[in-house]
Amino acid sequence: MSAALETARPVVLPEPTRDLAQGLRNIAEHGLTLVPDVLTGDALKSARDALYRAAASDRARGREQKFSLDYGHDDSNQRVWNVLSRDPVFEDMAFHPIAIEYVRALLGWPALLGNLSANITGPGGGEMILHADQIFVPEPWSVEPQGMNVAWCLDEFTEENGGTRFVPGSHKLNRAPRPDEAEVQTAAIVAPAGSIAIFESRVWHKTGHNRTSDQTRAGVFAWYTKPIYRQQENWALSLRPETRQFASDDALTLLGFKTEGLGLVNGRSPD
Repeated sequence: MSAALETARPVVLPEPTRDLAQGLRNIAEHGLTLVPDVLTGDALKSARDALYRAAASDRARGREQKFSLDYGHDDSNQRVWNVLSRDPVFEDMAFHPIAIEYVRALLGWPALLGNLSANITGPGGGEMILHADQIFVPEPWSVEPQGMNVAWCLDEFTEENGGTRFVPGSHKLNRAPRPDEAEVQTAAIVAPAGSIAIFESRVWHKTGHNRTSDQTRAGVFAWYTKPIYRQQENWALSLRPETRQFASDDALTLLGFKTEGLGLVNGRSPD
């Protein structure tokens, strides 16, 4: 096991903050930051209701798709893909001003929205495989993240219900975890519903074990990358037409429809 990991004890996550400068310092030091009270009241209820409707629809129609880092035998956890096209409420999350502030600060501009998907862990749901999000980048990694995730807590995240677990500081190793590091000590996000966790693409993390008998824990994950990387979701095929038709210039850029140099159509931006 890496000496860098052995010295990172105890495992503690940063305190929540709404200050951008402090949030960026948290990410530089720990690999992640927490922002409280981003969704509240009716906005939070609408997003949560929309996600659980989409999840129920997928299960009823047999449309569930596992992810390569999920454990194949675990049916308590559910992925909901392309939530951006499932309800307009998710557009407000993907293009939220706080999220875009961090995208500009961490990745620069232009950037791409690679995916907007959800992970719901049910009672007894198992852990995910420990990983870093930029595993598609050949090692050794550069000292800058190539992507970032904004995790929207639509339910309360706790130690008991499978709150996403992190190895703070692991981004400084500039590599993915090795097999013998799978059981390295982690710390779970503990955050009220409506909070967001912003984490850069090199930090190690996994879905936690839901040890409850009666709680589901839903999170929506907005994945952004530098503009040279292929998007995980093929928006040209899967996006609701209305989303593109009424999108802002920033949203069109993130979706890959407003571009320069790459992704052109007959030499011009497709927007």
